[in-house]
Amino acid sequence: MNEIIRIAAVEDYASRICAVWRRSAEAIIETGRLLIEAKNELKHGEWLAMFDGRLPFTERNAQRLMEIGRDMRLANPTTLSLLPAEVSTIHAYVQLKDDAAFEAAVVEKKTGAEVRQQIKAEKRVERERDLGAKITALPQQKFGVIVADPPWRFEPYSRDTGMDRAADNHYPTQTLDEIARSHPVKELAADDCVLFLWATAPMLVEAIDLMHFRWGFTYKSHCVWTKDRIGTGYWFRNAHELLLVGTKGQIPAPAPGTQFPSVIEGRVTKHSAKPECFLEMIEKLFPSLPKIELNRRGPSRPGWDAWGNEAEPLSPTADGGEPPDNLDIPDSLRRSA
Repeated sequence: MNEIIRIAAVEDYASRICAVWRRSAEAIIETGRLLIEAKNELKHGEWLAMFDGRLPFTERNAQRLMEIGRDMRLANPTTLSLLPAEVSTIHAYVQLKDDAAFEAAVVEKKTGAEVRQQIKAEKRVERERDLGAKITALPQQKFGVIVADPPWRFEPYSRDTGMDRAADNHYPTQTLDEIARSHPVKELAADDCVLFLWATAPMLVEAIDLMHFRWGFTYKSHCVWTKDRIGTGYWFRNAHELLLVGTKGQIPAPAPGTQFPSVIEGRVTKHSAKPECFLEMIEKLFPSLPKIELNRRGPSRPGWDAWGNEAEPLSPTADGGEPPDNLDIPDSLRRSA
């Protein structure tokens, strides 16, 4: 007799849940509450038995419905009147733990996809902030962001006739091996670090070699600086440079919808100087991570360390604080204006 009663209880809950399922937002919430009640009243096996053809959704969806049923913010009559009859959207709303963000999403009638994207962006901000605090607390100075602009040596077909517009006329260049040895990227990089590495088109293979095999970063992607004037080249007259991105450890990628375009226009100024807009982009992507720019020309950017004989320290801050010290650099990397 008891077994018959138990089976009847399972059938009763399944029937009641099916009766209210998806009629309205109120019905969706009530479905969640009934599932919670059923799970509390039924034995584990009996509760699972409801998903054996008795209910029109899976156990995984039932878990989402129960999350909806537990959220007391949905009991507010005004909130309830604004909710759509969509499980995925309501479930996205209840994932917003901040009440202000929750209310804004409901009032603005954001879609479930929009809310999920917002949540991913917020989680990414939190991860980046926590990682910055972790790196800053290390006993030895380490960096979560490294920007490197090595003095690449590109060999022309003939050094007798092809050096008239070479980089060697502006600063001492280095071979791949020399760059790998002289740039302290391994020493500066935190366990979790992102490397932004400048490369020209003919030095792309060397740049990936340097990034991956010499410095231990995994290549992820790149963006293109398109210049406002055309340069030299053998196959094409180059009007762009590449900014490669590599990572080590657990570095959060930009949240969906916050990525910058892969092609960025910028004005050409002094030889080898890069537009500041790329550093501004990096600051927006990683506002909390300690950052350093290698081969910096001129004053360090606020909040950055700089490495290079042409890297000048910041002026004292307005509040009387001391500017960050620049790191030592071999004389062989000194660049001329």
